[in-house]
Amino acid sequence: MPTPDFVVELRQKIGNDLLWLPGAIGVVFDADGRVLLGKRSDNGKWTLISGMLEPGEQPAQGLAREVLEETGVSVEVETLIDVRADRPVEFGNGDKVQFLSLTFRCRAVGGRAQVGDDESVEVGWFWMDELPDLPPHHLDRLQIAVENESWARFR
Repeated sequence: MPTPDFVVELRQKIGNDLLWLPGAIGVVFDADGRVLLGKRSDNGKWTLISGMLEPGEQPAQGLAREVLEETGVSVEVETLIDVRADRPVEFGNGDKVQFLSLTFRCRAVGGRAQVGDDESVEVGWFWMDELPDLPPHHLDRLQIAVENESWARFR
């Protein structure tokens, strides 16, 4: 998925300066307890499924949209499990961004895992004892999802 129009418009005004953006991350489990991961096209790393929220978009709905767009999997967003300011990052083009990330535990309810856009080169389901190398901040959120199933539910 290309950079959202609202970010392109902001970049025309602020250049590469640090941009604070809302993002959502999904820890998606299937009925067998496997977790859905995507291998990013920009750096080749396996990660949880994530994306930017559009202006005015409800976080849980935005995450469900991102998961479907990127992986072909429909989800029920079950629980908010983590909210944090991620560390600032700089992309290859010089753009700087820092995300306020809302992480949700989700349950797959339909679809088939497949690459849905140009953000990933692979997507797939993984058993917890056979995970590929994940960035520490994604592994941390996965552990939170496994350990905390009693948070407030979202519809």
